[in-house]
Amino acid sequence: MIDIRPFASLGHANHGWLDARHHFSFANYHDPDRMGWGNIRVWNDDTIQGQSGFPPHPHRDMEIVTFVRTGAITHRDSLGNEGRTAAGDVQVMSAGTGITHAEYNLESEDTTLFQIWIIPDRTGEKPGWGQREFPKATREGGFAVLASGTPEADDALPIRTDAKVAATTLAAGQTATWTTSGERHQYLVAPTGRVKVNGIEAQPRDGIAVTGETEILVEALEDAEIVLVDAR
Repeated sequence: MIDIRPFASLGHANHGWLDARHHFSFANYHDPDRMGWGNIRVWNDDTIQGQSGFPPHPHRDMEIVTFVRTGAITHRDSLGNEGRTAAGDVQVMSAGTGITHAEYNLESEDTTLFQIWIIPDRTGEKPGWGQREFPKATREGGFAVLASGTPEADDALPIRTDAKVAATTLAAGQTATWTTSGERHQYLVAPTGRVKVNGIEAQPRDGIAVTGETEILVEALEDAEIVLVDAR
């Protein structure tokens, strides 16, 4: 089953400094049919103005993955972690028993990013944070795993849940295949470029919800970037 969720149908909140689209119910956006997808609870498509950002706020018992599309985001948290994550790179935060963090766009240009929340398999553990550069060349023409519940096997950032976050960049006409189990849930978004997923066309920034498939074939109709989460 493949369900295309057009970008125009997503939840929308424009706070001036933050223009956010919500793939799933979040904050003041509520849709009982879009409460999550498997263990994927949040997928926000955010544009953050330069010299602005999220002030310190708390989280607990959630795996939060940030994929920066353009610009950069600077993280600070109550553990003393601080780091700048630039376009194409990824940061992960395991909120665990509780963590307070801030995310600022200290650049002069807008930053665009996906923030993805996945429900953890394990709770009651110490919080943690990490970031990593993922050069685009390593995911050209095929999916590269960026964050994973089996980080050693996937050479990826660790998350405390049975899920994988992956991405690929495809030139027009190229394809990439993701192999999975029909019992799992996948959610894909192409921030740039039109794509087909198992023959079904999606526009840039549409949500693509998949389940019941054992193989996902992504075809780029234009030069495209695709972010995918595979979860229980």
